Amino acid sequence: MNFFAHLVLAEPTVESRVGNLLGDFARGIDQGSLSAEVLQGLINHRQIDQFTDQHVEVRQMKRLFSERRRRFSGIALDVLFDHYLLNHWHQFASQPKVQVIDGLYDDLIAGQPLMPQRMQQVTRRIVESDWFGSYESLEGVSYALDRIAGRIRFNNEFAGAGEELVLHYPRFEAGFRLFFADLTKQFPSPLIDSGN
Repeated sequence: MNFFAHLVLAEPTVESRVGNLLGDFARGIDQGSLSAEVLQGLINHRQIDQFTDQHVEVRQMKRLFSERRRRFSGIALDVLFDHYLLNHWHQFASQPKVQVIDGLYDDLIAGQPLMPQRMQQVTRRIVESDWFGSYESLEGVSYALDRIAGRIRFNNEFAGAGEELVLHYPRFEAGFRLFFADLTKQFPSPLIDSGN
């Protein structure tokens, strides 16, 4: 669900960016029907997720969540990582954040014909509601997590996860910095300045 990071780490084309988000919507998709560039984006998404799940800092951060929310800690961290990336953008890139976000939104609209129906709906909401703008505040992150909790198909205690982000905010931020440095070494992006 870390949509911003996946888009930033994609090749700067509509097809690659669609593929990099497709990983969250790929159930039931015939991969053989995808163009080479969309498929490569999907593969990139899965490799980024695997790298993230196995990273020592991410594993340590997941353990900070209470037992009742730990099962969904990866989701909470994904959205929180977008928050940190957006808030510290100037430390990672020279291109203005507003310009980057506008370009990503343009690509999501242009890529609608390449997306399954559910992905089209979600990406239209991302653009229309300026999700990336809302992720800049911790309140926006908490709201997004509560909405995700409401869409989980079984009873859970994930709602209110924002309080745990507040509780461990400095530790999560330090962990994000270490993790993101490793992530961008493994998955360089034309949007991220080298050496960060």
